Amino acid sequence: MFGTPLRCDAASASSVLSVVTTTLRVVSYERLASSVQNPLAVLWGKSAGKGGGRSNLLLQHLLDTAAVAELMWDHYLAPSVRQMLDGVAGDGGGRRLFAWLCGIHDFGKATPAFQHMDAAGAARVLAAGLTWDQRTVERYRNRWRHDRAGGALMRRYLKEVGWSEESIGWVWPLIAGHHGLFPTLGKAREPERARGHLSGKAVAWDEARRALLDAFTRAVGFHDVATAEPLGSPSRAAQLQLSGFVVMADWIASDQRHFAGVDEFGQVSLRGARARAGTAWGRLGLRGGWGALGEPEGSVFEQRFGDDPRPSQAMVVDVVSRMEAPGLVVVEAPMGEGKTKAALVAAEALAARWGMDGVFVGMPTQATCDPMFTNVRSWVEAISPSLASQVALLHGKRLFNKQWQDLLEDPAPDDRFIGVAEDEFDLADPYGIASGSCCPEAAAERRAPAEWFLGAKRGLLTPFVVGTIDQLLFAATRTKHVMLRMAGLAGKVVILDEVHAADVYMSQFLAEGLRWLGQARVPVVLLSATLPPAQRRELVAAYLAGAGDHQEQAASEAATVREPVGYPNVTVVWRTTTLIGHLVESGRSWREDLQVGVEILPEPVSATSSTADDLCAGDAEVLSLLRDRLAEGGCALVIRNTVRRAQDTFTALHAEFGDEVRLLHGRLSASDRADRTEECLRALGPPQPRGSGRPARRIVVATQLAEQSFDVDADLLVTDLAPMDLLLQRIGRTHRHSGVHRPGPVSEPRVVVTGFFPRDGAPPELPGAAEAIYGRYLLLRTAAQVCAAEGERWSIPGQVPRLVADVYGPDQYSVPSNWAEAERRARADWEIRQRARAESAEPFLLTRAGEHTRRTLEGLHSGGVSQNLSEEHHQAVVRDGDRSIEVVLVRRDDRGFRALSGRSLGTQGEASRDVLEDVLGGTVRLPAKLTEAAEAELGPLAGWRDHPWLRYSFALPLDASGVACLGEYTLCYDSLLGLVVKEPRR
Repeated sequence: MFGTPLRCDAASASSVLSVVTTTLRVVSYERLASSVQNPLAVLWGKSAGKGGGRSNLLLQHLLDTAAVAELMWDHYLAPSVRQMLDGVAGDGGGRRLFAWLCGIHDFGKATPAFQHMDAAGAARVLAAGLTWDQRTVERYRNRWRHDRAGGALMRRYLKEVGWSEESIGWVWPLIAGHHGLFPTLGKAREPERARGHLSGKAVAWDEARRALLDAFTRAVGFHDVATAEPLGSPSRAAQLQLSGFVVMADWIASDQRHFAGVDEFGQVSLRGARARAGTAWGRLGLRGGWGALGEPEGSVFEQRFGDDPRPSQAMVVDVVSRMEAPGLVVVEAPMGEGKTKAALVAAEALAARWGMDGVFVGMPTQATCDPMFTNVRSWVEAISPSLASQVALLHGKRLFNKQWQDLLEDPAPDDRFIGVAEDEFDLADPYGIASGSCCPEAAAERRAPAEWFLGAKRGLLTPFVVGTIDQLLFAATRTKHVMLRMAGLAGKVVILDEVHAADVYMSQFLAEGLRWLGQARVPVVLLSATLPPAQRRELVAAYLAGAGDHQEQAASEAATVREPVGYPNVTVVWRTTTLIGHLVESGRSWREDLQVGVEILPEPVSATSSTADDLCAGDAEVLSLLRDRLAEGGCALVIRNTVRRAQDTFTALHAEFGDEVRLLHGRLSASDRADRTEECLRALGPPQPRGSGRPARRIVVATQLAEQSFDVDADLLVTDLAPMDLLLQRIGRTHRHSGVHRPGPVSEPRVVVTGFFPRDGAPPELPGAAEAIYGRYLLLRTAAQVCAAEGERWSIPGQVPRLVADVYGPDQYSVPSNWAEAERRARADWEIRQRARAESAEPFLLTRAGEHTRRTLEGLHSGGVSQNLSEEHHQAVVRDGDRSIEVVLVRRDDRGFRALSGRSLGTQGEASRDVLEDVLGGTVRLPAKLTEAAEAELGPLAGWRDHPWLRYSFALPLDASGVACLGEYTLCYDSLLGLVVKEPRR
């Protein structure tokens, strides 16, 4: 296959290789291809089993990857990223440097530790005179993988040709970390006991590697390796993003369907690599976003949304236009003010000015992502119709979004990205293709937008993304392949909605993400209706800390930023090489303040209850209240703090109001939750043309799902007590739109606060469930404000900043004097808990304490790393909750299995394509207390084990009566109530 192999001893091989190396320095790469046998003709990069039946020579794989990188530069990378790399390379040489950095990633495969792993390939390498001690190599090979070997060896060869320590310092981790983890230099070195065996003791091995490095470097356009040295160093954040692009290029170039093996050295060429890469790129349908987006002209709001901007929206866009560098934008405006539209237009302006290529919009929950996905697609389409298909919805329930389903198309079998074959060294399936960490949609979901982007860990690489804020938080965790997530944020404008919803634990990851984004010069727009001042300062400090060189100065720098004095308001900060700039402006809302009446519906706390939901039954009082207030019709929203309370309240109200009551909470099946959410938004959303859609009377009972980014308009709100910012969010669901007919008893906005029991001369009674969720301290301070306002009115949104500051501010005298001692104790407990929760996040943060000022990626993953986490594990990491899992409910009877919807499955649960949606529609999340039992007792049905979407699912079979036992608990799924969990008898 390779001609007559050279058979010579080590000395002869060294001599031959010296000739080859000399030839490489004076003869073109193309002429070398037809010359005598040389080590480049035998060193393999992909075995025949991983190369479509033919091995792929190592040099060819490096060239394939470089060719993919060139296409990424031309058709994918944002202008801002290209500009950064041009500056690093010097003389506008960013494209060539980028191709070199991506292609050289597998340099470490030119070692006995790797080359011995395929018998056929090893035989040819040995025959060429590159030898090793088989026993030693086999014994120690797992101690020195080719990624680490490449980084360590590259240090030596780059130093030999005169590269500076600074350049070597940031380049070698890109090679050593291309399988997802960045080692320390000590970990990257060849193990002492096998020194020389794994890398190859003979001079011939060094010469072979020098020949490989020289040949590849010349092929991509450099005169020699010395001249490939960049003139500058990118920031650490830019290095992390660049590392993600290296992985992206490698994964694409490792797809054997498009890059079959090339085992004849005479056929190895960059020209051939470019042809293969071009075919793969086209078939995969990969593309970037806007490219160089022109600054919008004329009435942008009219062009994008069909309306003139409101005063606060115009203020945001005006302030953003005066920024002198990419930075952080914080928009605080009332619920229903139109913050999202302002953020999108601001993102468009930021993208045009600073060379951004797309957006990531992060929402607090999966439910809030769906309507935002529709809005973002419409906005992108208004800018460029051809790009509407490049918007991805990124959350675990996207299959139940009707619009997302409609966008999926059957891919041609030859065009589908199969994935990257397991390389012969890393037995942990680094690409997530064969393991349970793989996103099942990568194998079976239709294109929307390009199927390659839909696989595990790759979603953020899509040009335009709408997903939960968790996607950003994941990018701030010390997890394997975190560089892919951070690369997905490179060159994008990041918009995060409802940032006040991040508690102290989540805020650690949010702040970490802002540090990295600030350093990468990624513009960020934060939106909130009720942001506590201290939280705003912390977010500003985090971004400035990343954008600067001195982390310790960030807090003092943030303190120099003026506090807003009005509402709505916008705060922008940025950092140039010489100064920190900021602008703070306030405006007026588009509508007059609502005068919201405040009432209290006391609910005593049971002294004998043994459960967390220890309130006495207050549903009778709520029923009586609604019977009276809705006598003439109208729509009410009842928000409970726990699922159990919501279910109990719904049961009581349904008995009287029947089908006029709806229930919405997190333990509904995926299909029921999607259908009910859509119905609620349709019935109680913005007024429809010709006045259609709004029911004469409707009651929605919900949990915190209805708290934010849920565009319903209720005439009356009944809510459990919650911290003030969240209580105000709930109030934002009432009298939200103008032009809505409201019957007399509910014609004026009113909030009825229940779920606690005020007492004369003493602090109120608070339920244990609410304290467990929110903490006693904030509930006490909020209760004080509610009690003080009873019978009065809050001016909303005008009073929002003051109400939030009164609860979250440092003032210790905002509660009645006879509550002071209870508040003092609650505050002390709260502060201890806050510190503990913040500290508990540290082990998972991408950067360890004290290491934010490091200059390179060396050792980023040292000290522990969470690898290949499922979405449930990731959520538990970034949200500080007890880990919970989802199960798929099925029904089992004498005839076999049925989906929750009733459609029949096979006798072993086999699911054909036409019933798959019904099966997945039965997915429901279990309470965290059932996680351990579920993992111990549940698994996929026998008929699911070979199914690409179901083989990793936990099936929970319900008997003929709809009941199942799990651990000590009895569960049933009720068509009205959702999943009902009965406590074990004690």
